[in-house]
Amino acid sequence: MKTLFKNFIFAFVFASFVAPTVLLAKRRNHPYKYISLYVGVYHDEKIPGAPGKISKSGTFSKYTKINYSSSRKNLRFYPTKPGLVTLFIKSPSSGKILYEFRLEIQKTRLNKVAKEIRELIRGVDGITIKIINSKVIVDGQILLPRDMARIHNVVRQYGDLASSLVTLSPLAQRKIAQLIERDINNPEVTVRAINNKFILEGTVDSSLQRDQAQTIAEAYVPDVIINQAVAEKKVLAKRSKPVINLIIIREAKAAGPKKIIQMVIHYVELQKDYGKSFRFQWTPDLGDGSAVSFSTGSRGAAGVVSSITGTISNLLPKLNWAKEHGHARILQSSSILVEDGQLGNVNSVQKVPYRNITKEGLASTSFEETGIRASITPQIIGDRSDSVKLKMNFSVKALIGITPAGPLTSQREIQSVIVVRSGQSAAVGGLISSEKGTSYNKLPTNVSSNPLFSLYSSKTFRNNKSQFVVFVTPLIKSSASEGSDKIKRKFRLRK
Repeated sequence: MKTLFKNFIFAFVFASFVAPTVLLAKRRNHPYKYISLYVGVYHDEKIPGAPGKISKSGTFSKYTKINYSSSRKNLRFYPTKPGLVTLFIKSPSSGKILYEFRLEIQKTRLNKVAKEIRELIRGVDGITIKIINSKVIVDGQILLPRDMARIHNVVRQYGDLASSLVTLSPLAQRKIAQLIERDINNPEVTVRAINNKFILEGTVDSSLQRDQAQTIAEAYVPDVIINQAVAEKKVLAKRSKPVINLIIIREAKAAGPKKIIQMVIHYVELQKDYGKSFRFQWTPDLGDGSAVSFSTGSRGAAGVVSSITGTISNLLPKLNWAKEHGHARILQSSSILVEDGQLGNVNSVQKVPYRNITKEGLASTSFEETGIRASITPQIIGDRSDSVKLKMNFSVKALIGITPAGPLTSQREIQSVIVVRSGQSAAVGGLISSEKGTSYNKLPTNVSSNPLFSLYSSKTFRNNKSQFVVFVTPLIKSSASEGSDKIKRKFRLRK
């Protein structure tokens, strides 16, 4: 009996790894065989001593179909389901057992499947591959989340022949938590990894910092790993976000005094004037000086005396030629201290008087305003920022010359909104103007309206250029008295 059992074990092992069909031994008075079958692959088995008709019994009916050929004495198996079953071939007349078969039906050769899976995921550390219950099992813990996708894709290719029990190692989760905490870069915020979740804890100053920590953590979270039971909906997984944000926003402190901003403004204006004129004038005219006079009481006889006289003016020709150059550079600087977010005005204005005649014919004095007007509203961007947003409006009115009708002025305006860092200067705006003109034979205002004859020729050329630029420099001050010591030293003022 022991010998028979040893022979059976040896034959079973040999059949599993070497041959699909092995004749193990004769048991009692009929042959006994062990056959390995695979689902979807038919198999033929000879039974030479069988009669023309046979009867079948055993536990095979749900696992394989069997066709019998009486002419060839052959059994053909069509496996449909994996399992370990028995088959008895009997004589229909006597009921005697002619053959006994033990059938092991497998999906495929699992050793080959395990070898292929091992080759495909050979570069992944921390996993093992086993054959358990007619299935290849991939088990273990991985350090890199991206390896999970590779394992899943490999195992999926084999359908029901392979299954994965791989999970993400807690060591990897703790490493990811450290990377999240490092990138948040806030000593008051900590990150913990618990049960595939990342918990953010600590205190921050604003909701913006809290949201930034949430965004950084979500960028590091690996893809969600779902086990097979959850995928097949045999187990309902609890839905929760991978990042749990428990960060508390610190209560805002009472608003302190606003910061002071010093605005330094430079106005630069460059003017260049050039004029050239030529005039030849010969326009003599005759003035009539006739008069009638009466005289009495004289020694002579009384009578009427009349005289006719004439005066010729502008008898000699005049030649005028002139060339004029003008160059001027105007630089003004102003400074003002303004509270953050408040409007500041700087005005430097002069009034130029001039005489004019009213509608009633009376002489009066009027004034023309010239100078610079500036209004600036500075605003610091953020508590920790040194950038200042400037909303500016500049108006410059300059005196060009004096005419009989009054002063001749030019006006320039600049409106802008810019952002400048504290201590840096910005050219807010500029205006460049250029004027050229030429005139020919233009009679002056003092020429006679009734000359004897007129010889007049003139030519005037003018070229005027101007350039105007405004520079602004904001300086954030801790207090309004900052810098007073420097001023005292400069003007040698005593305390």
